[in-house]
Amino acid sequence: MASASPRRKKLLGWLGFDFEIRPTDVDETIPAGESANEACRRLARAKADAAFQDDNGEVILAADTLVTIDGRILGKPGDVADAKRMLGYLSGREHQVVTGFHLIGPFGGKTGSAQSRVRFRRLSQAEIDAYVATGEPMDKAGSYAIQGMGACIVEEVSGSYTNVVGLPLARVVEGLLSSGIIVPKEG
Repeated sequence: MASASPRRKKLLGWLGFDFEIRPTDVDETIPAGESANEACRRLARAKADAAFQDDNGEVILAADTLVTIDGRILGKPGDVADAKRMLGYLSGREHQVVTGFHLIGPFGGKTGSAQSRVRFRRLSQAEIDAYVATGEPMDKAGSYAIQGMGACIVEEVSGSYTNVVGLPLARVVEGLLSSGIIVPKEG
């Protein structure tokens, strides 16, 4: 897996696979005009390509998650003030979480994505300040972690919960099945 994300590691671990973590260093700059869906798919491909070693028959999975609202892409916060600004912007509103993933191996490559809608409850400034003070938002797209303390600010999710965490398992498994990487056992 071309990711150091403990959340993705845990999600992939639920499937019972043996895998190694091979994080990459890819420029995550998003050019003006690129949609969140295009950007996360492109970044996932770049991460997978950077981790792939064609000579040993391995399969690489990479993913990238972005939050988008009002046509704006919200990545990871740059600092505490940025995290507070993002959470204030999302407060009481619905946004989209888009995750792109790319599988690469002997079969070639396969790119996919998923989109979920998330609605926050209205947050007071004191709640935002307290949540940011925990440090949890600092390395998360949109400045929150639905699988952590951030769950208490999420009012509603429509779509894949695991996508919001960072890896749309149903779509990834579809890709693994259609590529012949996994085959269900009869029985």
